[in-house]
Amino acid sequence: MARTKDYDSTLKALQIELVDTQHWAIEQGLKIVVVFEGRDTAGKDGAIKRITEYASPRQTRVVALPKPTERETTQWYFQRYVSHLPAAGELVLFNRSWYNRAGVEPVMGFCTPQQHEHFLDDAPRFERSLTGSGIILIKLWLDISKEEQARRLQERTNDPLKKFKVSSLDAEAQIRWEAYSAARDRMLAETHHRDAPWTIVATDDKKAARLNIIRHILRRLDRPGARVGHVDTHVLFDAGRSKGKLNP
Repeated sequence: MARTKDYDSTLKALQIELVDTQHWAIEQGLKIVVVFEGRDTAGKDGAIKRITEYASPRQTRVVALPKPTERETTQWYFQRYVSHLPAAGELVLFNRSWYNRAGVEPVMGFCTPQQHEHFLDDAPRFERSLTGSGIILIKLWLDISKEEQARRLQERTNDPLKKFKVSSLDAEAQIRWEAYSAARDRMLAETHHRDAPWTIVATDDKKAARLNIIRHILRRLDRPGARVGHVDTHVLFDAGRSKGKLNP
């Protein structure tokens, strides 16, 4: 568990590096997409908040799309995400993304098995077209244990300030734990590729997870002279070497 004093000082130092790196990225005209996926309560909102806290408001966008409209359900699946992609100098963070079709939708029956299969085939091609156009695509899967998720779900219910985090699907997260695990494992196996690899973040210790997420982003952007510090490989690791590390 990251101690509060150490965490606060380390976070501040990393946020300064983020500010300097974004300033450099804007000058370089980089187009950056960070995809945040993971189970409910895994800490996506908290990590995104720390990344964007001091970011440029004009060059930074957080995308958290609602349920698709009736019209959007008839479009090419990736179509509604394309309009949110960055131009030169912009940073876009997806708080859940096109990967809804690899997790929530098949588990909850919101898409057909055929649509799920098509997605798993199409996603790597779609992502290669993004990276081929010059987009830096960083994909993060935030992993959490079943016990810690149960604790956080209960905490949400009891905290009036977390009312907007409470969802009708919260109970399903625990009931369908095994189904979500199976969907996650297949997603990682079939959409982890050289052009857009998955990085898995253990988030039971949310403070350590936030620090490692920021370090990972800084390393991927690779600004000359950036001081990133040590990445804890027990907290953050490559999906291609994930065997035995994910919560079952």
